[in-house]
Order: sequence, then C-alpha cells, then structure tokens
Amino acid sequence: MEKIKRLQSVTQFNQERGQETLHPLVTVLDQSKSGNITATRFLSELYIVFLKEEKCADMLYGRGHYDYQNETLIFIAPNQMAGFDEPDATIRPNGWALAFHPDFIRGTALARAMRDYHFFSYGSSEALHVSEREQKILLECFEKIRFELEHAIDKHSKKLVISNIEMLLNYCERYYDRQFTTREEVNRDILTKFEESIHNYFDSGTAARLGLPTVAYFADEFHLSPGYFGDLIKRETGISPQEYIQNKLIDLAKEHFFADDRSISEIAYELGFKYPQHLTRLFKQKVGSTPNEYRSMN
Repeated sequence: MEKIKRLQSVTQFNQERGQETLHPLVTVLDQSKSGNITATRFLSELYIVFLKEEKCADMLYGRGHYDYQNETLIFIAPNQMAGFDEPDATIRPNGWALAFHPDFIRGTALARAMRDYHFFSYGSSEALHVSEREQKILLECFEKIRFELEHAIDKHSKKLVISNIEMLLNYCERYYDRQFTTREEVNRDILTKFEESIHNYFDSGTAARLGLPTVAYFADEFHLSPGYFGDLIKRETGISPQEYIQNKLIDLAKEHFFADDRSISEIAYELGFKYPQHLTRLFKQKVGSTPNEYRSMN
C-alpha cells in the first residue's frame, strides 16, 4: 500500500528541498536552488502555489494529473492530496514555489477572501497556463515576497508579505478568467452537453432511482472538479450550475403538471425529490405559486 506523507509545516517543505527557512509560516523558493526530492504522495496542511517553468514529472492532484506544460501554475489548499505518480523516483524541482500555513493569514482580510479563490479547489487538467508576459508579472510577486522575507522583520513585514500574496492570487484570478475566455469553444461545448445530460438524467429515470442531480455528478461526467465546472458554467450562463439545474427542474415540473393528471407527489418522486413538499417549496420560491395553484391557474 502506498504511503501517504503529511506535509505539516513550512520548515518541512523547505528542508525537503534543502533550502533555508526564513519564516516559520511562509516561504518562497527559487526551485533552481532546491535539491532533488523523492517522489511521494502527500496530504498538505499548507497553501501551496507552484510555478513550473518547464516540463517536469506529472503531478497528481486527488485522482487526476495536472497537465504540466511550460509556464504552468498549480494550487494546493490545506487538506488536499497531491504528489507524484512515480513512487520513490527522484525529482528535480524547477520554477518557483510559495507555501504558507493558514495561521500566517488567520484573522486577516486575505483569510476571509481565500474561499473566493476557487482555483484552489480545481482538479486535474485544470492548471493555469500563462504567457511569458504574465509569467514575468507573477515572478515579480514571488520576488517581492522573497525580498520581504529576507528583509529584517519590522512592523510592516507581515502586512507587505500578505499584500503581495494577495496580489499574486488576484493576478492568477485574472489569468484564469483569460483562460476561460480563450477556451470559449470548449466551454460552450460542455454547456451544450451539460444541458443534454440534465435531460437524459430525468428522461432515463435516473432521478427516480438516485434522487435529485448534483453539480458533482455532472462535473464527474465531464472529468472536471466541481469548482472548475461551477466557474465554467457560471461564466457561460451567468448563474451557478445548481441554479441552472433547478431552473431545468422547474421547467420539467411545469411540463408534467400540464401533460398528465398525476398527483404532485407522484411527479415529485419521479423528478427525484425525497419528499413532495420539497418540490412545493422550490416551486413556490421560483415561480411564486405552489404546484396546485399553478395547475389551477393554467
């Protein structure tokens, strides 16, 4: 059975790469100065951002592989699994790495904003690919953080390090928006297939057997993480995939109310609701009337 290591501290992260620890809770490493590391899988307790400058070993994230190419960024959050698919092999790191413990930003505006950086929950084949110009800007952010860590600590140090981490993440957010735009054809194709999959889920009787469809169910169909899939659908439609599913559900419910004389309960069970009153509540919320009121009005 493969052994999974726990990555618990910044000091451990630095020691594995043969680099000095300048601060116990945050580090920025120029990986050209790192030593070889042993390829293992690990459960991270840190936030980590890797900027890879050239092709290297494929890195696992969860059950999938990041599609490393030149100038690629990947993001790992606490309690996420990562590592390499070459057990016991020796890997030569390259590029840059930022790692920080959640305690470093605890109680700050950045800590509250971390949940908005959805790319920390993205999965395989969802890495961020940047242009040479974009890479240059990101390298400046890494270097500014590194400069502050090498600078004598004063009352401004932590604030400046955190503001530069935030700037780095904000640029990454911008570049992900650009990446979504440059992949619009692929995204529209996924949206079309998403709609087909929703209809198939109900038409095939899957809803009656498995219950209401979830975002995770459809994300898995397209081999995407729920976070990436959610951002993709929202960008294309302006609403979350959960809202999109609910809207389709309401449309189907309306069709059933007109098409046959079955009870609301029978229709609710066929659509995947565990309890009929859940359909009534959702319908009232979306349409403004109960299913029975809607039937009587039409």
